[in-house]
Amino acid sequence: MRGAKSAKWVAGAIVVALAATACGGDSDGEGNNKGSGPAGYVSIDVGEPQKPLIPADTNETLGSYVIQSLFTQLLDFDAEGNIVYTNAESVTTDDSKTWTVKLKKGWKFHNGEEVTSKSYIDAWNWYANIKNNQQNSFWFQDIKGYDDVHPEKGDPKAEAMSGLKAVDDHTFTIELKNTMPYFNYKLGYTTWAPLPKVFYDDPKAFGQKPVGNGPYSFEKWDHKKLIQVKAWGDYQGPNKAKNKGVLFKNYTTVEAAYKDLVSGNLDMIRQVGPTDLPKYKQDLGDGAIDQPYAALQTLTPAFYSKTFKDIDPKVLQGLSMAIDRDTITKTVLNGTRTPAKGFTPPGVKGNQNLDTDVFTYNPAKAKQLIKEGGGVPGNKFSIQYNADGGHKEWVTAVCESIRKVTGVECTGDAKPDFATDLEARDNDQVKGMYRGGWVADYPVNANFMKELYHTTAEANNGHFSNKEVDGLMNKADNAKSLEESVKAFQEVEKKLVEHMPAIPLWYYRINGGHGKNVDNVNVDFHGDLEVWGVTTK
Repeated sequence: MRGAKSAKWVAGAIVVALAATACGGDSDGEGNNKGSGPAGYVSIDVGEPQKPLIPADTNETLGSYVIQSLFTQLLDFDAEGNIVYTNAESVTTDDSKTWTVKLKKGWKFHNGEEVTSKSYIDAWNWYANIKNNQQNSFWFQDIKGYDDVHPEKGDPKAEAMSGLKAVDDHTFTIELKNTMPYFNYKLGYTTWAPLPKVFYDDPKAFGQKPVGNGPYSFEKWDHKKLIQVKAWGDYQGPNKAKNKGVLFKNYTTVEAAYKDLVSGNLDMIRQVGPTDLPKYKQDLGDGAIDQPYAALQTLTPAFYSKTFKDIDPKVLQGLSMAIDRDTITKTVLNGTRTPAKGFTPPGVKGNQNLDTDVFTYNPAKAKQLIKEGGGVPGNKFSIQYNADGGHKEWVTAVCESIRKVTGVECTGDAKPDFATDLEARDNDQVKGMYRGGWVADYPVNANFMKELYHTTAEANNGHFSNKEVDGLMNKADNAKSLEESVKAFQEVEKKLVEHMPAIPLWYYRINGGHGKNVDNVNVDFHGDLEVWGVTTK
């Protein structure tokens, strides 16, 4: 889960995990305090990434936090979602089909190698090649020649996409298959990061000890315990580290992380769990964080499962109307979420409140729609979620709301951690629905539809497929301007209500915090704590 500063499941996405993450140890043998790490380093609760640390194979929030510390792509976004150039001097186009990238000179990888046009072109071709099996390979499908390196069946017909051409060491062009007026926004996702030559010698080894071009260089990875990175002094980007390094610490529960935060053994927590939400502002004082960001939580049916295969959308509409979002967000979630009114959250271009009552609690109509749609097969279903993310309480509340209104039996299906949850989705092992959380990869409404519900989308783990919806998305992609594309995707969103590829629940807020030993803890537009800007006292 999640673009410039995240990843869908991330983008991802991009999925949002309420937090999987780490235990503080005793003294590290170097005279440091328990859990504090080397002097000048800051710590945050970020758990074990699902995959090795390769930009195009990371699409969840835990790995994304580490990737974005080690790598920098062409551009990023500020707190309002506006483009900020990082490694690029400019990204321009005259026709929304051919884009010209000019790189800033003097940028280097952590091993001293210069970052050039070739660094990007070679990386993108490797990411896109079907033989390399990267989770985010589909992000390159808009580029001319993608189908040659990533055919639907068989081996690649070429080693490189014809749409990528180097003009000189610091200028290259990207030719797309079709016009796409928001393509430059997509370049803000971490999966577009460049790679050094050493990567190609041994990609597997590189994933365990990466060499990037970001604000921090890799130090160590103690699996399921800690990832440590060090501030890189030669970094030239606007997000240059203001601390000496970061400890990404793994905890088995958000409650354990919170306990370490309060006791001074952890500097930052990304999300306080339901148990501690009622008291965290009192506990943390000025260190408490409470603000919205561009993310949405859903219940996503596995349309390949016995329960939801060929389900009538009326049934899903009915289940949606059986969920008392207002009460659950106010009580179980302690007012930290806002009931959803659509498939796109505030904070992205094109957000709208849909003219529908499908997301409004209405017991009578809920029962009526479920009956008209033929009911839920077996009159029962489950909701898969990760047990390390603080989700049990609200999943239980949602199930009770549905059961009380409709009589349909609903149960939670807990997986021990986020990585196990994601693997079940990737391997089509979801038995009913799964907890979907998507945070913006880039601040355009297309990101909450094209990347999730298009038939070919990699993050479409529920296998939703509708030719009409696909066609409308493709048409929106080919609009003449960004404004027209955003409007076209607004029409797509209205159409999604008819088909219900997922049940939107609520928009996220970050309810995290920091301890007394650090200052300048800020949040970016997709809810990540900007670790590079954190200072120690």
